[in-house]
Amino acid sequence: MSATFITIERPPYLISTDPALLDLPMITEYLAHSYWAEGIPLDVVERSVTGSLCFGIYDGAKQVGFARCVTDAATFAYLADVFVLESHRGRGLSRWLMEVIMSHPDLQGLRRFSLITRDAHGLYEKFGFTPLAKPEGHMEIVRRGIYLQKKL
Repeated sequence: MSATFITIERPPYLISTDPALLDLPMITEYLAHSYWAEGIPLDVVERSVTGSLCFGIYDGAKQVGFARCVTDAATFAYLADVFVLESHRGRGLSRWLMEVIMSHPDLQGLRRFSLITRDAHGLYEKFGFTPLAKPEGHMEIVRRGIYLQKKL
């Protein structure tokens, strides 16, 4: 993974890949209430961030958006945990975030770049993502509610 962090400004916002800037409690709070990571604990978010190329959107010092790519920076990437806080939506931040992600040097020339979304197909299609060409070749293990079960 690249040790070079990028920072791109579009005042008053900026996007950075510097992990030291990430507001892990805020990210955890958002993800724990999302449909895809309900109940996720802070320690799991910390581990996921450590193993990923992360993008934070900031309004000054306050983080207002996030995305992470799990990648080997050579052949494959998986885009996950993409969000913009509701109070900052409608300003083109999701589109800008995707532009920054898609132009990142570690994410060029990949054989496969994948993601899963329930409701943002229109955004991702603008960046070349399509439905699976051969879904019968894809397999998965899904453990819905895994973080909620651990709390019992």
